[in-house]
Amino acid sequence: MTDKPTQMDERAEPVAFALRLASSDNFQSLFQEGMSLVEETALYLDGDGRTESKALDRPASLAYATESMRLTTRLMQLASWLLLQRAVNEGEMSKDQASSEKNKVRLDRLSSAVESTAWNDLPESLRELINRSIRLQERVVHLDEMLYRSTPVIESDDNPVALQLGQLQAAFGRMG
Repeated sequence: MTDKPTQMDERAEPVAFALRLASSDNFQSLFQEGMSLVEETALYLDGDGRTESKALDRPASLAYATESMRLTTRLMQLASWLLLQRAVNEGEMSKDQASSEKNKVRLDRLSSAVESTAWNDLPESLRELINRSIRLQERVVHLDEMLYRSTPVIESDDNPVALQLGQLQAAFGRMG
């Protein structure tokens, strides 16, 4: 019987799922979705949104102004993060450089009027854009956590399977 190296012998490091995702077609799709949402929102706020906001009563108009500013802020932060990650993916910036720059980007959730009575008074188009931006934000925050937080790993004498399980545990919570 010969001692042929197995694939596991050749791969000492576990697969970094987050890094693969961040540099995959899935990231490109997320990037496109984010940039399209920024553009769509700008067109809405500068066009139909402006018209719709003029038809609102005073309390709803105030809610519209507040929510449109929150929406714009959220999307600018998401676009900044997506552009940083794309720069890393394309080799224009190191992960450490992006991590440093990323500290200027605020991905934490801005409060929204979703649960308030003013929410129902906002135009449907604005509410839909807000909801889409929140869903996009949740996906970006999840990817950001997977890429940039330090991951505790199960001690296991360098067992690649145990290392992967440790990363999965850190990403998705306790398993079992």
